[in-house]
Amino acid sequence: MPSQTARFLASTALVVAVFVLSGARPTFAADAQLDADAKAALESLYQSSPAAKSLGESAKAILVFPKILKAGFIVGAQAGDGALVRGGETDGYYNIAAASYGLQAGVQSFGYAMFLMTESAVEYLRTTSGFELGVGPSIVVVDAGMANTLSTSTLKSDIYAFTFGQTGLMAGLGLQGTKITKVKK
Repeated sequence: MPSQTARFLASTALVVAVFVLSGARPTFAADAQLDADAKAALESLYQSSPAAKSLGESAKAILVFPKILKAGFIVGAQAGDGALVRGGETDGYYNIAAASYGLQAGVQSFGYAMFLMTESAVEYLRTTSGFELGVGPSIVVVDAGMANTLSTSTLKSDIYAFTFGQTGLMAGLGLQGTKITKVKK
């Protein structure tokens, strides 16, 4: 008989997976709240990572997801809402969703920021019907070690991504597909 924790994680993963895979998402109750959350998340990232702050100064735009919820037990899913910040102002809203399958268990939340370094990367995000990570512009996920070696002379990719503010616990290995979609108002 499965434990209470296993049943809870399985139930949570199922609910999040149905939510993500159905394409359903809550409407923005207040765009102003998402704008404020995105700007606060970006400031928090800047305080913890000088490399992110440096990238932010030269990025053409920054796609910020202040809070992404990820849950899974064998089958997993993640989802969150974000804002495209360009010139200090919000230039659109986006949703990120992913589904995964494999050896995994847990629940966590985290923030995610994508620094779009070229106009072509910004245009690709704005004009595609769904931006799939790993398809399109080159993306580099920046970890703590790499962040120490980034400089304006080493920047060669279209997009640099940072994960930050992780809470909860998620462990495992699995296959995952992630898609970012512009929210149409």
